[in-house]
Amino acid sequence: MSADLPHILAVDDDDRLRELLKKFLSENGYRVSVARDAADARTKLAALEFDLMVLDLMMPGENGLDLAADIRKTNPIPILMLTAMAESEDRITGLEKGADDYLTKPFEPRELLLRINNILRRQPAHRESQIDIQMGDVLFDQNHDTLSRNGELIRLTSIEAALLKVLAEQPNSILSRDELIERTGAAGGGRAVDVQVTRLRRKIEKDPKLPRYLQTVRGKGYVLRPD
Repeated sequence: MSADLPHILAVDDDDRLRELLKKFLSENGYRVSVARDAADARTKLAALEFDLMVLDLMMPGENGLDLAADIRKTNPIPILMLTAMAESEDRITGLEKGADDYLTKPFEPRELLLRINNILRRQPAHRESQIDIQMGDVLFDQNHDTLSRNGELIRLTSIEAALLKVLAEQPNSILSRDELIERTGAAGGGRAVDVQVTRLRRKIEKDPKLPRYLQTVRGKGYVLRPD
């Protein structure tokens, strides 16, 4: 199998589902490695490079939420969370822990493929040179979709990077939640956008509760006001 194909890590304690994921995704143009639990996933992540992780929420021992939160501290790999819990609060918790998207079990394989494709499509691609966005001591490099503070990289999830990119492309313009969802492919509706904005503020603002740069316009949406 070509090394140029996107490499996915599928983490699930269910042997049957794990092998089905490997077979289905392999047949649809991906390289696939599998892990049976969090410890196995950590070993794979340390040894290989992946473009995306499909992660089961409910696993014995360290669960998917805790693993996602810990991975997100050092690794920006996109995470698609699989969950048997359909409540919106449970899904929002997954997004808060660093997941880029979620899919409720049982799911249609074609929907899994669609969500993976959408996440990978949001990854940085080559484009013409664009100006950097300065926000105090924080800099967003639009050419590489990277955020840094005084030269030190601040890790972004793929959905955080996509959201900041859209806002940075139209500074001082108010963008509605619906528009942000449409242009970033964010899942979970307006509440999910709010969660991602909150996460971004923690990384950009000196006081996230009194944002200077990433502001809410009541009843309209969000606006990025750089220096």
